[in-house]
Amino acid sequence: MRRRRRSRTVLAVVTAAVLGTAGCDAVGGAAAPGTGVQQGEPSPSPTPVWDTSPSSVAAVGDSITTGFDACAVLTDCPEVSWATGSSDEVDSLAVRLLGKAGAAERSWNHAVTGARMADLPGQMARAVRRAPQLVTVMVGANDACRDTVAAMTPVADFRADFQEAMNTLRKALPKAQVYVASVPNLKRLWSQGRTNALGKQVWKLGICPSMLGDADALDAAATLRRATVQKRVEDYNEVLKEVCAADLRCRHDDGAVYEYRFGTGQLSRWDWFHPSIDGQARLAEIAHRKVTEKRP
Repeated sequence: MRRRRRSRTVLAVVTAAVLGTAGCDAVGGAAAPGTGVQQGEPSPSPTPVWDTSPSSVAAVGDSITTGFDACAVLTDCPEVSWATGSSDEVDSLAVRLLGKAGAAERSWNHAVTGARMADLPGQMARAVRRAPQLVTVMVGANDACRDTVAAMTPVADFRADFQEAMNTLRKALPKAQVYVASVPNLKRLWSQGRTNALGKQVWKLGICPSMLGDADALDAAATLRRATVQKRVEDYNEVLKEVCAADLRCRHDDGAVYEYRFGTGQLSRWDWFHPSIDGQARLAEIAHRKVTEKRP
């Protein structure tokens, strides 16, 4: 009996010592003094998934991101790019996030005029070599802007290529953030630009034939052609939104670029289709607002 009582006493002492070391009791009571955790003290806030102030930016995409036709006819002008440009007139996303000196050192533009979604995986592979904290994506207009409606990129292929680009990014940089801009409303651009005689002459050089060809034609065939192109753009935008939504560190612009009403002041004075310098500035505003807004 004495041995059993002695064993129970030892067990009680050991149990108390273990619970005291663990800093809690069997029913979740207060921690031991000195542990820094007090009863009722709130848990530390988790690190946000989205950083509204990334320290580096890489851009991928097409002629809109290269500043095509913003400074001179049929010419790239990357210094006025909405994503990474250095122009004070644009105040690009990179400059707004990093400052002028920071943008010069820690932003990179991998966009290529004429690029389609099939080109995005390759651009993304080049972008990840810089290990950017934020990658901007604006691509898709050239997939709809083909010689004919039949030549437009199928929606399934568009989705597969975009997913491949995202997979390329995630394999190399699992925590990089992505901002995805919607494809602009091409039919609205046609409606604005068709009022300018010079613009229509430039269109004949091969700018978006599926939408802009025979710009003044309003017959049933032309109307159906433009409606078909417009529907394809809407389908592309749905793909961009869905693929982005499946990625925890991706933000879609919620259709802001598509819905933006580019006026004559926001269109190139050479082709009346691509964004002008002012149009680039508007795109930079949209991007900065979406990247920096706080969401649940």
